[in-house]
Amino acid sequence: MSPDEYLSVLNPQQEEAVVHEGGSLLILAGAGSGKTRVITTKIAYMISHLHLDPYSILAVTFTKKAANEMKERAVLLEPKSAYAQIRTFHSFGAYFLRKYYMEAGVDKNFTVYDDDDMVNLVSKAIPTLPKKECSFVAHKISLAKDYCLTPDSSDFSQIGCTEEFADQYAAYEKRLRETGNVDFGDLILLPYLVLKNSALVKNEIHSRYRVIMVDEYQDSNVAQFLLLQQLSGVEDGVETYVCVVGDDDQSIYKFRGAEVKNILNFQNCFPDTKLVRLETNYRSSSQILACADSVVKNNAGRLGKTLVSARGNGKKPVLAFLENQDEECEFCSQLIENAHKKGVPYSDWAILYRTNAQSMGFESVFLRKKIPYTVVGTLKFYEREEVKDILAWLSFVANPKDEIAFRRIVNKPARGIGNTSQEKIVECGRGRSMLDGCREIKLSKKASEGVQFFVSLSVELDSMLNENPDAESGKKSKSKKKSLSDFVSAVSAKSGLEDYHRSQDEIAGTQKISNLQELANAASLYPCTKAGLLDFLDHIELDRTLENESEQDDSKDRVTMITLHNTKGLEFSRVIITGMEHGVFPREDKAGDELEEERRLFYVGITRAKDELYFTSCGMRRMYGQTKFMYPSPFLNEIDSSLMKVIGDTPPSYEPGLSAGEDPVAKKWHVGAQVYHDDYGYGVIASGKMNDEGEYVISVNFETGGTKRFLPKYQKSLVLEDCE
Repeated sequence: MSPDEYLSVLNPQQEEAVVHEGGSLLILAGAGSGKTRVITTKIAYMISHLHLDPYSILAVTFTKKAANEMKERAVLLEPKSAYAQIRTFHSFGAYFLRKYYMEAGVDKNFTVYDDDDMVNLVSKAIPTLPKKECSFVAHKISLAKDYCLTPDSSDFSQIGCTEEFADQYAAYEKRLRETGNVDFGDLILLPYLVLKNSALVKNEIHSRYRVIMVDEYQDSNVAQFLLLQQLSGVEDGVETYVCVVGDDDQSIYKFRGAEVKNILNFQNCFPDTKLVRLETNYRSSSQILACADSVVKNNAGRLGKTLVSARGNGKKPVLAFLENQDEECEFCSQLIENAHKKGVPYSDWAILYRTNAQSMGFESVFLRKKIPYTVVGTLKFYEREEVKDILAWLSFVANPKDEIAFRRIVNKPARGIGNTSQEKIVECGRGRSMLDGCREIKLSKKASEGVQFFVSLSVELDSMLNENPDAESGKKSKSKKKSLSDFVSAVSAKSGLEDYHRSQDEIAGTQKISNLQELANAASLYPCTKAGLLDFLDHIELDRTLENESEQDDSKDRVTMITLHNTKGLEFSRVIITGMEHGVFPREDKAGDELEEERRLFYVGITRAKDELYFTSCGMRRMYGQTKFMYPSPFLNEIDSSLMKVIGDTPPSYEPGLSAGEDPVAKKWHVGAQVYHDDYGYGVIASGKMNDEGEYVISVNFETGGTKRFLPKYQKSLVLEDCE
């Protein structure tokens, strides 16, 4: 294909980016603006029209799938593109280290250690460190390398670690270098250090690569940015052509080390940079994009752009105010069922949520209504390790003969009860109770101590489910005042599984604790009795059975359930963004830069929708085993009501057009915050807005039933309560 042919299909901004020469180039590519087409066309154009040697082109991205797609599309336009280096960042790092292994101080035939290998090496390098802490230290070492920090670095405050960390990191690095192998973080850090310290290698690299291109640049971390600087030679006056493509409004991976400032500061770090904005959106209708723009424009940390739809006006997005999460699940299922009756495939729909735990309610309703679905990026709710752990405990308390449940929980977390001890207990207790086996079998001292703890805990948990302990004395049963959620929470805490899975969350950035809390939420509908427990387990078993039946359907026509983070790069005809409440999305603890990232996450969710977009917000939600009154997400207030069709009972705290903003008074006195007033007592902030004089005014619902308005900036009688 000739350059004239593939340039003819580009819009003016895309073509401007493709044909650009000279200084560096920053392509600010909005959602759905055809960035992959631009970067692949640019590779082909440089080879065929500018006669650049493909061997001198290095193009990097973040996933193998993206790298393969980039290469395939570039080769279709220009076959010589096959000789360009088109790789993931880490694949390039491995290639570099195999070439310069001596300078990097690694073995020529090194292998790359994964997370488990790192934990094992930490335990060998620091024998006195408990296994649980080994995982934590290994995680912090990975994070340090993402920030280009070595054991000799003077400041580790960016990663929040202990005073001993530098010594622990040094011990690990010494052991790692002795093996000759590398870990994942080394694939970026070591090439950077080699280039920084070796003039010979640096000259070779600068002679080799005349063009460096980076896709999804907003997802780069500090180490990747510093490596790019070294590869390009920008600090040495080398005239390497650097082109990065990204979207500052879609930087949502701070928890993985991504640094949005890399793209915001690119023009300062690479002089004479040309900025080209790709603002024509080929995915979403105008009304959807208007919602996205009205939200993200409230972020201070952005370069700024306004997307324009190539697809016309489309349907107005819908905001549904619902009573609770059960009504939310019912609303979504009815939308999907009604559309399916009219011929709309299930696969047109995607349900988006902030955390994986929110999928549980939808899964339960969809299974009962036989709506096929798939959960993207994680296991279905009842397949998750942490959920299975607690369900095993519940099953065992209900039936101590349950050998399978016993084997899962007796030594988790580790209590010194190995397989041999377990076999002896099971053989002794078979046909009776595993607890009988525990009491009667003779074991080693360590195993006996673990078994004694297990038996005591089992008895204690069983006693919490006494049906009516005070019936004979005529007293009212206290147990019936509690819900089963209290029991589920007690199982999580007392068994040690809560701490165990919380440590996994800290290391891997997972949401296991949220899933345990969601299981407790589901149990809040049942009484804290043995009968209540059995009813709850029956309910779950029904869901599991329906889930297994649905798995037998091989059809790919399924609703997609997915977290907002996992939607990056995807698109769906019809999108429902659920849980739009303060404390759910955004989370309660988000402010400043973190709130801006939450807003970008909302923007990403909105721009996944092609034809239809829905938001759901509940007035009440079961959280932490209790039913809590909720307030609409402040992000909803940032969307003018004229841009949406609002249905349901509108709460007084919904004030469209009001920015969640960065005003310090508004941030401090936010909707949902608990307050105390000397005259009126305890209350909750129901709404907040700027008055005509530019002063922030709040409305507070007090426990006495009254509602009062205040200017918090001048109120000495009104204080924020510490909710902890």
